[in-house]
Amino acid sequence: MGKLREELQQQKPFRNVREEAILNVWRTGDFVAHQLHQLLKSRGISQTQYNVLRILNGAGKEGLPCGEIGGRMLTRDPDITRLMDRLVKHGMATRTRLRNDRRVIMARITPAGSSLLEEIDPLVGDLMDRMLAHMKTPRLESLIELLEEVRGGG
Repeated sequence: MGKLREELQQQKPFRNVREEAILNVWRTGDFVAHQLHQLLKSRGISQTQYNVLRILNGAGKEGLPCGEIGGRMLTRDPDITRLMDRLVKHGMATRTRLRNDRRVIMARITPAGSSLLEEIDPLVGDLMDRMLAHMKTPRLESLIELLEEVRGGG
């Protein structure tokens, strides 16, 4: 019996190796997300809020049109507006309309948002390092290639 079947206490074999592979990716993604959730929750921020703050931080002082944030997210969130509302409410981000094109709303990280990232980023980096410390670089590079191949189709 494979390790995933043991973890799930599943007696019946998987339909095929593709199903087992996808379920392993799903299970691993959940494991990683749970660890990150626990860390971020202790700082009063969600994973998607953290992701948006990182995106806005990378955009610099100019900020980013709100409409572009969704395409840069690691995970899809259908309600970027509500997500931004929460960040603005907590003073982590701002939104302003462009004067020359009122349809465009620019989002920017605030000093409070930057400060929170400066506190959290090293903790997230340490978590990632601990989670993968047992794996050597060539294996990690192979994992990256394989995961990119899955997302790229075939």
